[in-house]
Amino acid sequence: MKLLLDTQAFLWFAGGDRRLTPRARRRIEDVRHDKFLSIASVWEMAIKTGLGKLVLDLPLAELIESGAIENGIGLLPIDRRHALGVASLPPHHGDPFDRLLAVQARDEDMAVVGGDAAFDAYGVRRIW
Repeated sequence: MKLLLDTQAFLWFAGGDRRLTPRARRRIEDVRHDKFLSIASVWEMAIKTGLGKLVLDLPLAELIESGAIENGIGLLPIDRRHALGVASLPPHHGDPFDRLLAVQARDEDMAVVGGDAAFDAYGVRRIW
């Protein structure tokens, strides 16, 4: 199975936060699954750290290196199909980053690992 980690799920996984459900943690740690972090999530974290809305224990580049790459989590680029696909989504969710993740999960046949039930309205599989 291919998994796309929501930004919060990635942060909680990388930080060992107990708010990540045991089910989600097991799926992420399972070597049989291909795991990805969208560049949209990296962009979201960069914006939020720059605005002071997200405080990290490490510089963002180090967090991506240690949290994603060292844990076998690939980086999923944003391509034109993903960006244009957002226009076809119904307005179930106002968060532009989550909307893009929904399109990526749909188009790349991935399950989203995340706690936001708004993903369910887009018909993507969600693990939490």
